[in-house]
Amino acid sequence: MVTQVRHPIWLPAVKQAGARTFATLYALESFTRATIASVVPIQAYELLQNKQGVSLLYTLVALIGLSATLFMPMLISRFSRRWIYTTGVVLLALGSLLFMTHSLPGQMLGMLARVMGASALAITLNLYIMDHIRKTEIMQAESLRMAWSMMAWTGGPTLGVFLYTHYGIVATHAVVLAFATALLITFWYFRLGDNPLISPGKTRAANPLKNIGRFVSQPRLRLAWVIAFGRSCFWTTFFVYGPILMVVTGEGELAGGLLVSAGNALLFAAISWGRAGRRFGARNVMAFAFLAMSAALFAAGLGGENLPLMTGGFLLLGALFAVALDALGSTAFMRAVRTYERPQMTAVYRTYLDFSELLPPLVYSVVLSFFGLGAVFCTLGVFTVFCGLLTWRYLPKSM
Repeated sequence: MVTQVRHPIWLPAVKQAGARTFATLYALESFTRATIASVVPIQAYELLQNKQGVSLLYTLVALIGLSATLFMPMLISRFSRRWIYTTGVVLLALGSLLFMTHSLPGQMLGMLARVMGASALAITLNLYIMDHIRKTEIMQAESLRMAWSMMAWTGGPTLGVFLYTHYGIVATHAVVLAFATALLITFWYFRLGDNPLISPGKTRAANPLKNIGRFVSQPRLRLAWVIAFGRSCFWTTFFVYGPILMVVTGEGELAGGLLVSAGNALLFAAISWGRAGRRFGARNVMAFAFLAMSAALFAAGLGGENLPLMTGGFLLLGALFAVALDALGSTAFMRAVRTYERPQMTAVYRTYLDFSELLPPLVYSVVLSFFGLGAVFCTLGVFTVFCGLLTWRYLPKSM
């Protein structure tokens, strides 16, 4: 009949996923994680009242988190990416709810939920990026993604510690819940993988366990992993032991948050380091950055707990050189990985992050049994010297 008209249902138009889509998601995710980046180690220290205990706690959590990372692609292939991504956001929110209990079991489970959530988000987002961004545009997209996250990692740690010291634990983690909610709403608004306007992804998530042997058999991939592992070890040490240094020396929790925020603010130097890499060669700049970082770490180790402000200053100097490795380090992997192996090798390559959260606290727990916090920075300095020499010796001059 003429009167039986079926009117169209108008839905908001969603553009094809692009660089801004993933930059937006990553920025919101960064706010969700960065806000309590300095609060989590401070909470752990308040509960344990022992620096060695904090190291052992981080080691245990990282060990379990590594297992989750290795098996994440299997879960993605079984349950689809959008649900794994959603679960990752929910885990970040659940972690903050557990932190609110301010108990040792809640702290451990909260840290574990946070690690597993970050792993789920990182792997699924990388798969989305590889499916929707052309290879020739990945570098530009990644630069945009990092740029949009700078504000979160610069202001987030200080904001979190300020809320924690002035308004308490509930207010701090309530902000995380708000960012997590915004992230989840934004993700489903983009309808990645569901919206018919967006072509389904073509990359199948593989089990990283089947690709470890292939990764290890390629020397340049091994070197790229060591470079990434070395710089990530610095950031893990900086984020965890920088705030603890400020607390145990009486400088205060807010000073710890300001230290981490100042270190993250140096990410703005990434553009300058990129230009230096193009002019002098990535190999030369990365080797120099490792060795200069080592010198700063040794100086921080000498200052130790006796001169906390000087120690913090040298840690910030080390962070400046770590930014150079952030800007150039991934080049070693991207130029070495074969195109047809990129998804599989990327899954294995990302384990550098889990190992950097697992091994340093384990080593530091032994070091702290005999020495003070200054020895932690000296220990890391020895390893970064090794990374610098390895980079200079084996990274191709054409880099």
